[in-house]
Amino acid sequence: MPKNNRRGGQAPMWASQNFLTGRAEILRLLDISDICKRDHVLEIGPGKGHITRELIGRCGRLTAVELDHSLWARLGERFAGDGRLTLIEGDFLKTPLPKGPYKVFANIPFSETSNIIRRLTQCGNPPEAAWLIVEWGAAKRFAGDSLAGWTLRPYFKVRSAARIGRGQFHPAPSVDAALLELRRREAPHLPWEQQREYRAFLERAFREGPRSLLTNRQISTALRLEGLPPAARDGNMEYVQWLCLFRCWRKFYL
Repeated sequence: MPKNNRRGGQAPMWASQNFLTGRAEILRLLDISDICKRDHVLEIGPGKGHITRELIGRCGRLTAVELDHSLWARLGERFAGDGRLTLIEGDFLKTPLPKGPYKVFANIPFSETSNIIRRLTQCGNPPEAAWLIVEWGAAKRFAGDSLAGWTLRPYFKVRSAARIGRGQFHPAPSVDAALLELRRREAPHLPWEQQREYRAFLERAFREGPRSLLTNRQISTALRLEGLPPAARDGNMEYVQWLCLFRCWRKFYL
């Protein structure tokens, strides 16, 4: 019987559950990952266990966190006797994360994408890598030149690794999905302890403009000394420019 760690009372189901059921599509997506027998893998929202079944055969140890009680109970029955699986009933956003190295592979509730990515990337022990099935637009946002993307980029390599047609899901969502890959950088562009400050800096800069944080002279001098282009009048800048201005802001104001 899988080890069942029930957490608290019954919680409401997460919204936006779209199950990926086709084995060929699941295998295609798993082949993009580098999950192997040495890995401890965390699955968020295993649902009916279609991905769980394939993950168990690839990794050394699997921890699956399911919020819905009926699905959790069915998973316990389906995988009874398999000691490689630890099945937890609970809200992933409130469930302690593994203490050692781990990876993540999950078809997550689309409505919780931002919260789940925030939890994984801003915790004390982020995963070595994560492959998350998300809406196509969300994948473009997190992997692209945006506030969401630039917040992650000092610490993770992020890419949209595959497109998934909406017809692969049951029930089918209104849009296509994607496999979003996050790989933790071995040498981050900023110290981990500056993550919160960097995020707050970017959020204010996007909300009020970079000149709400630095003077025109500070901005132009910092970019020039780093050999970077001057700031555009509309405030649009490249990732490396934002990094430069953040370092300048810390130098003068912290």
